[in-house]
Amino acid sequence: MDTRSDAMGVDALKELIDQLELEPLEQNIFRGQSRDFGTGRVFGGQVLGQALYAALRTVEGRVAHSLHAYFLREGDTGAPIVYEVDHARDGGSFSNRRVVAVQHGRQIFNMTASFQARQEGPEHQDPMPDAPPPEELKDLRELTSSEADWMPRRYFKLLRLTQALDFRPVDPKHTLGTGAREPRQMVWMRTSARLPDDVEAHQAFLAFASDMGLIGTVTFPHVLPPTGFQLASLDHAMWFHCPVRVDEWMLFDLHSPRAGGARGFARASVYARNGTRVATMAQEGLFRVRRTSA
Repeated sequence: MDTRSDAMGVDALKELIDQLELEPLEQNIFRGQSRDFGTGRVFGGQVLGQALYAALRTVEGRVAHSLHAYFLREGDTGAPIVYEVDHARDGGSFSNRRVVAVQHGRQIFNMTASFQARQEGPEHQDPMPDAPPPEELKDLRELTSSEADWMPRRYFKLLRLTQALDFRPVDPKHTLGTGAREPRQMVWMRTSARLPDDVEAHQAFLAFASDMGLIGTVTFPHVLPPTGFQLASLDHAMWFHCPVRVDEWMLFDLHSPRAGGARGFARASVYARNGTRVATMAQEGLFRVRRTSA
């Protein structure tokens, strides 16, 4: 039985649903509203979710199975974003769409997504890693209120993102702490309230959540200088292996196998609570130490 009743979380989730919804302007052209989640720029997950929603609005009888996207410029949180969808292909089993996000007359993001009519086929997967159940773990809001002394201030910005999501690190001091450590983390996540039985909404919400913490994993093995560092998403890829419900617990297993050349790479496997691997995602981002002034 689901006992979620946090009024703040329900309101935040409704705001996020409204955020991801798009206004049709013309055939294949949509407008989405922007919002500052505490970073001073448009959150990449917002653009991913809205772009996927835009593409889904042009496809019938098919669901997303993959997307590949590039973040080109910082988005302006004070202005809407226009999404233009190109029908690249509609075949017997697959459809392909290209989405361009425009703000102030310039591209800030583009994405190619592929959609498939549901079909059956042989199956196999890696096993889900061992992790304690989410009921035994604290969510991010509990952690920041009771154990904030060891947490860097930058993580407090996550609170605005996690009011609509229940975000529970398996090892909080590893995920949210400081100092060199293994570039891997595991996190349980679900929405703060139930969502309608809408496949498109669940896929768009997973795209939104996929940009939370993934590229940050590249910083874990490094002791970074007081001057700080730059970390920004460059590209993003996702594969949806089977239907997913983001209002039920999902385990994100995140790992960064490589950083170098002022870039860092991270990937994640996403499992439903029953052990089914529902998605895989990967991201490369800018990762470099800030220069000191002369």
